[in-house]
Amino acid sequence: MDSLLGTCSLTALRQRRSHKWRAYPPDVLPAFVAEMDFDLAEPIIAAVTSALGIGDCGYAHMGELPGAFAQFAAQRLGWTVEPSRVFAIPDVMTGLAEVVQARTPEGSGIVVNPPVYPPFRFQFGFYGRRLIDAPLARGADGRYALDPDAIEAALSEPGAAAYLLCSPHNPTGNVWSPADLAMVADACQRHGAMLLVDEIHAPLVLDGARFTPFLAIDHELTQAETTFAFTSATKGWNIAGLKCGLAVAAAPAGITLLEQRWDALLASHLGVLASVAAFTEGLPWLDAVLGQLDENRKLLTGLLAERLPAVGYTPPQASFLAWLDCRDLGLGDDPAAVFLDKGRVALGHGPDFGAEGHGFARLNMGTSPELLEEVVRLPAARSMSRVSSICPRC
Repeated sequence: MDSLLGTCSLTALRQRRSHKWRAYPPDVLPAFVAEMDFDLAEPIIAAVTSALGIGDCGYAHMGELPGAFAQFAAQRLGWTVEPSRVFAIPDVMTGLAEVVQARTPEGSGIVVNPPVYPPFRFQFGFYGRRLIDAPLARGADGRYALDPDAIEAALSEPGAAAYLLCSPHNPTGNVWSPADLAMVADACQRHGAMLLVDEIHAPLVLDGARFTPFLAIDHELTQAETTFAFTSATKGWNIAGLKCGLAVAAAPAGITLLEQRWDALLASHLGVLASVAAFTEGLPWLDAVLGQLDENRKLLTGLLAERLPAVGYTPPQASFLAWLDCRDLGLGDDPAAVFLDKGRVALGHGPDFGAEGHGFARLNMGTSPELLEEVVRLPAARSMSRVSSICPRC
């Protein structure tokens, strides 16, 4: 591993007090939540410790953040962003919830593409909204795709007011093409639906895929007051605990909405400083992560083929999450529960991602090759006695 990322020593990792390392007993190896194991980027450490050293822990000011993100977007995403349209928010989910609450009536339907990020499935219910599923289509090769017919049907349902697109997609790791984005935009335009795009995993697009920001495509909705994009440095640089995301408004009316809700959307000051450091000085570290994740997704292919050949796996095009099809193992709707009980490895529970996640599990591969091997070895060694009687190939 690149020295910028550290060693991912399990002894050192178990000293951490984040949710990943405190949710389960010490004998469980956690690979469930979207939190990487690598050391932080030095510029981020310097920015935060410098602020702490002078007692700079007040309320956040966006400061250089809009310009820093615009610079990163131009350099890495091929996207020209007007800094005046960029706003700091506590996190992507809070930004989404506030915009939905402001722009849709209570009882409205929000279209999503399951299997999909679990908080989408419950967060909007707190605000009196409901989800309308437009499931992804799954090919024989295990690769997922947006389903135009499912999207059209979902947006045609009474009360469908918004479409929430996860791009890149969590948990499948899909990177949507410009044609995919245009198809979604056309559908929303036909039905008069608000379009919200969660691009939090955009900094982590891996070799061989090309990410297109929605607001960079040639379409009328990229200038609409009902269109917003959301992103963050938190996934790319592993700083979720510092609480800072970004909302980008497509039109002046969207800018006004975000300005009016500034109090509800107040980010962490340390998160703002860390995000500026990430976007401006953290690119060498990000490149090291991308190289390691590319290596890890290939390593996982070999590990599964050797130890759990009945598990279906299509390497993700982005990020550090592997979506595993465990249905042939015969472990029921929630194979992660069996892996936890018998193998003492914690994976993401497939059913949390919707009905389309039954029989699946999500594995976090944002770690060292050695720990990734352990994540696969433990359930293969400890829990496969039950599986082998059902699936001789295992």
